[in-house]
Amino acid sequence: QVQLVESGGGLVQPGGSLRLSCAASRSIFINSMGWYRQAPGNQREFVASIDSSGSTNYANSVKGRFTISRDNAKNTVYLQMNSLKPEDTAVYYCYDAFGNWGQGTQVTVSS
Repeated sequence: QVQLVESGGGLVQPGGSLRLSCAASRSIFINSMGWYRQAPGNQREFVASIDSSGSTNYANSVKGRFTISRDNAKNTVYLQMNSLKPEDTAVYYCYDAFGNWGQGTQVTVSS
């Protein structure tokens, strides 16, 4: 079983940027990976994904603002988040196609 560990969350002002990282305990070369988020009182929702070929998919709410990428040599997936809005506030979870999830990292967008 792969362990996924997220990092990079924090408090940022509206319009700011953060980069989240998801480090896997072993090779992710063949894995599709991605991010979900969950705000208080809401269901967990899809944010972005990237497959083994590098093809990406985004939720409409983050298109043009967020970018997902991967570094297979470092077994790490990234989520670059720009132009952050208060509605982006949530716990962000990394996952892979085999059903492994990280513990989550809090992102708070507030002035």
